[in-house]
Amino acid sequence: MQTSGNTILITGGTSGIGRGLAEAFHELGNRVIVAGRRKALLDEVTAAHPGMQSALLDVQDIDALPDFGAQMASEYPALNVLINNAGIMKAENLNDSEADFDVVEDIVETNLIAPLRLTAALLPHFKKQAHAAVINVTSGLAFVPLALTPTYCATKAAIHSWTQSLRYQLRNSSIQVLELPPPYVQTELMGPQQMQDPRAVPLADFIAEVMEILRTQPDATEILVQRVLPLRYAAEQGHEKYDQFVRTFNDSMH
Repeated sequence: MQTSGNTILITGGTSGIGRGLAEAFHELGNRVIVAGRRKALLDEVTAAHPGMQSALLDVQDIDALPDFGAQMASEYPALNVLINNAGIMKAENLNDSEADFDVVEDIVETNLIAPLRLTAALLPHFKKQAHAAVINVTSGLAFVPLALTPTYCATKAAIHSWTQSLRYQLRNSSIQVLELPPPYVQTELMGPQQMQDPRAVPLADFIAEVMEILRTQPDATEILVQRVLPLRYAAEQGHEKYDQFVRTFNDSMH
């Protein structure tokens, strides 16, 4: 993927990894549109970065996504990159028969259905561009589940698989399809305490490594920082070692 000269739409662009990517691409001279559901945060981000644009979007409003995609294509004719970053991650106790199943549906709508729907809405527009890209932010947990957050992990595994299919189906087009699976990063995805967790990768370090990979490996299909490699390739160790890795990993995250 080329790292400059793009018009980029980033969902969940007001905080964490989404904001970090927005700022990094903006600094490289790309036209960046951050999308999110909180206007105050959108205004804060764009005020801090003159020239950056914003768009109100609640990705859980699934029925509105086709019209939103059409609106973005109309307002930004040069739009050629979509970064599906918006996501939610919540702990779930599968032994609790009275647990609120709305949590599960919220996660599935946000992490799985929304990126599929928005990508579908923008593909016809992207096919008209000389160069375009879809970047799906998945997770290292797509490959090794964190049992505390089962639905989150399942949605990320699904997006990993779907990304591979999309890449194959678009193989003869001008659209690159990339997957970005972060490791555990210092964001507020699971609450403010995650920002201070020494086990997590500092956000600035993660973003810097991602941008360096994009710069030096323009044909890469998976953007794999060093800290995510043990998760990404855990299954290649074989069944027994993988099972042990899953147990050890989950025990370490308690």
